[in-house]
Amino acid sequence: MAESNKVIAQLKPEDFRKVGIDEKDAEVIQRESLSAWQDAWQRLRQNKMAMTAMIIMILIVIMAIVAPHLVPYTYDSNDLMSTNKPPSSDHWFGTDDFGRDVFVRTWMGARISLIVGLAAALIDLIIGIIYGGIMGFFGGRIDTVMNKFSEILYSIPYLLVVIMLLVVLEPSLGTIILALTITGWINMSWIVRGEIMQLKNREFILASRSMGAGWKRLLFRHLLPNAMGPIIVTVTLSVPSAIFSEAFLSFLGLGVQAPVASLGSMISDSLTGWMYYPWRMLAPAIVISLTMLSFNIFGDGLRDALDPKLKK
Repeated sequence: MAESNKVIAQLKPEDFRKVGIDEKDAEVIQRESLSAWQDAWQRLRQNKMAMTAMIIMILIVIMAIVAPHLVPYTYDSNDLMSTNKPPSSDHWFGTDDFGRDVFVRTWMGARISLIVGLAAALIDLIIGIIYGGIMGFFGGRIDTVMNKFSEILYSIPYLLVVIMLLVVLEPSLGTIILALTITGWINMSWIVRGEIMQLKNREFILASRSMGAGWKRLLFRHLLPNAMGPIIVTVTLSVPSAIFSEAFLSFLGLGVQAPVASLGSMISDSLTGWMYYPWRMLAPAIVISLTMLSFNIFGDGLRDALDPKLKK
């Protein structure tokens, strides 16, 4: 103890100095400030599975647009002398029982699936934002009546409504999109309603209201932009659901009619000879599986990137 006190007594003020700290750099911002969307994009880029899924999605979209023009065939060109040929340099994915090129028909079917999925998701987004925004913002009796109406509509079997509409109307691409969106917007409206009800009593909304902002400005300039995270995730996850529904209806013969190509109808037509001509089923099955899987994985990654609870 005596020795330690002696050492302490010999210390001078100049013996103490800051190590590894530069006072000039004390006020320097070490990290660039990021907006919520920039931060979400950085976290999304770190998710390798989500980025791989996004690349696959982009490639499928490009192939659906470009691929039918890469070969000298059309989706409805019959060649009865070339029926059920295996994949070759002439027919990359082989031919079907009418001699039609499976490569062209597969990517035309992918184009139809993407059109149906994206169009149905966009319509669900528009109707869901408007309907759910009104429910969540006004609340009270308006919310009760509108919510009960959506619950009654949701209680009707979805597949029954779609099949009845397709039977009454002439099967076409527009009819399929209409059938898928009759009740497809309800989930979106409930998500928007929940987000609006959580946000409408926050301080920035009360401040805008006290400054005289009307309900339109509050809803479309403040509430909806702050609720876009869950909305975008829901849209991303609703696309594969619509794609699967279209393929299922086409598989049952209620979708687009021949000779228009659809992935579901191609799989249905290939069932009879799949043991002898597996390439007829393999190509459309792989494309529709990759499409749905990539959208689902990307949607999960986007949900994690936009979740504020997962920020580090």
